Amino acid sequence: MEICAANTDDLADCQAIYAHHVLYGTGTFEEIPPSLEEMTTRVQAVTGAGWPWLVARDASGVLGFGYYSQFRNRSAYRFCAEDSVYVRETVRGQGVGKAIVTALLAHAANAGFTQMLAVIGDSENTGSIGVHASLGFTHAGTIRKVGYKFDRWLDVVTMQKSLNA
Repeated sequence: MEICAANTDDLADCQAIYAHHVLYGTGTFEEIPPSLEEMTTRVQAVTGAGWPWLVARDASGVLGFGYYSQFRNRSAYRFCAEDSVYVRETVRGQGVGKAIVTALLAHAANAGFTQMLAVIGDSENTGSIGVHASLGFTHAGTIRKVGYKFDRWLDVVTMQKSLNA
């Protein structure tokens, strides 16, 4: 498996991976999968700001993707990033997400960010919570019943990691 910057050939796979999470998961609160054109726009917005959009791939194709962006647009947040990671359903639990987050953490620290947040949809998302905890993220809070998807209320878990050694 290699972790590298996404290229235009990867975007259809990224869109398909994300569409699966939108349609069947609660890690994202979106309910309608974005089109390939919309995903392309999102990638351009992230990379245009100087932040990475990474993919993990092997001979079978894209295994997952992740990116970070500034947590909020206001200037006071300029040292705080938020990560997003999505893994192909067939390879979940095999270290793909952890490898992507590890690469994002290194990139963010090198870019001058001092904090990384993971804003995790659904407090029952033990996979994402576990990956982030294994990399040193700590629980920073839970916002209860703020999302509604699949006929149930969902919490949001926030985890935080200092990027200062």
